[in-house]
Amino acid sequence: MTRASDEDDGARARTPPRSAWERALPWLMALVFAGLYATISVARFERMSVRSYDLGIFEQAIRHYAHLQAPIVDLEGAGHNFLGDHWNPAIAVYAPFYRLFPTPVTLLVGQAVAIAMGVVPMTRAGIRHLGRWSGIAVGLAFGMSYGIQAAVDFDIHEVSVALPLLAFALEAFLARRWRLVVAYAAPLVLVKEDLGLTVAALGVVLVLVGARRWGAGLAVFGLASFALTMKVLIPHFAATGSGSRFSDLSSPSGVGDSLLHRFLALPLDIATSEPRATTVLLLLGVTAFMAPQSPLLILVLPTLAWRFISTNQNFWGQSFHYDLVLMPIVFAALVDGVMRARRDSWRPLRLYARGAPTLALLVGLFLCTRYPFKDLVDPATYQPSPRTQAAERVLSKIPDGATVETDLGLIARLTNRTRVFFAGMAAPVVPQFVLIADQAQLQGRDPVEYAEGLHPGKAYVLVSADGGYTLVRRIS
Repeated sequence: MTRASDEDDGARARTPPRSAWERALPWLMALVFAGLYATISVARFERMSVRSYDLGIFEQAIRHYAHLQAPIVDLEGAGHNFLGDHWNPAIAVYAPFYRLFPTPVTLLVGQAVAIAMGVVPMTRAGIRHLGRWSGIAVGLAFGMSYGIQAAVDFDIHEVSVALPLLAFALEAFLARRWRLVVAYAAPLVLVKEDLGLTVAALGVVLVLVGARRWGAGLAVFGLASFALTMKVLIPHFAATGSGSRFSDLSSPSGVGDSLLHRFLALPLDIATSEPRATTVLLLLGVTAFMAPQSPLLILVLPTLAWRFISTNQNFWGQSFHYDLVLMPIVFAALVDGVMRARRDSWRPLRLYARGAPTLALLVGLFLCTRYPFKDLVDPATYQPSPRTQAAERVLSKIPDGATVETDLGLIARLTNRTRVFFAGMAAPVVPQFVLIADQAQLQGRDPVEYAEGLHPGKAYVLVSADGGYTLVRRIS
């Protein structure tokens, strides 16, 4: 394809929506979804329903960014630099807002807004290429997709920054605006280390559709960024002797399988592994199985490959945030697939394509009964934890700026004003306080004995035992 024809195609695709109402609607939809996402996240935080210490981890990193410091995450080890774990400097976009409002709620709301921003380009692309009502159906289905619901129900993660970048890049792809594709896609390499491979895959797709110069450049850039990140940047910031989170890809699977063997066996593993197969079926099902009509589906392969090859089974399924970055890809593939199918010579496919956006919306509505949107109408979602008052009392005994070693329960209530370590990982720091929220950690031991066992030679005294929370203080 010549450059002139590229520009002609882009000019035709840049025709604006037909009315002011259509221009405003995607932003209104995004605002509504941002409110729903924030409600899910903040309600979980307020009722103290803790699933991981990830919110605390990201708050520690962003808190340091907000004060123009290196992203030290003491929860992963005293003085641990987060860039030695994941290459995600892009999370610094949250830092100015956190500096103004230093609370974990700021991060949860910020993530909700970032994810909801993706609704705008997905809806606009649907309206522009499929028509008003089909486009609205695509935007709604995307906004309520299971991958987004699962992510906003699970703390905060760097891939929330990737979603709007990918969504705007794919809107530009569908409009054949290659410069914008590259401009939105290139920053993905600053969001997470594996996204360099996704950027390279997008370059390959650009080559396949005829934008060879842009595609080749983007593919080379993505691969080079991935190599630089994995071989130079992450090792530079990592603690001596530690590896990145990708190190488990090359570790034995428990039965002696090598990485190459697992890669070759991947098709059979997907077919015989329920969580892997379900993930693939859901990714296709939310698009009414129209995504395979588009070459954009190639973009899911890098993410699915590292997840399915990994020995960590948490990566295989649909829980947590792992499908979030795939949502704009499959829904852009839905729009592209419907466009292609409507031009197909086979009449049944053309007829099916006309109803596919509506079917995708119905699938999304059904999945809402299985994913966190269903909690929005459950009164229990908005009920505080019965331990809230006890938690507030024990937290009031810990002064700002203190060093605290604790388990999972109250981490995110402390990271905005104290230096927090995960139980057993504070060394060489000897914290001023040890807070036990999960009494099972004690294993029948006296809490003072437990704290002194963590730090031999140091003396602690009981401060409070209230509502299942136990706090001890180091004696100077």
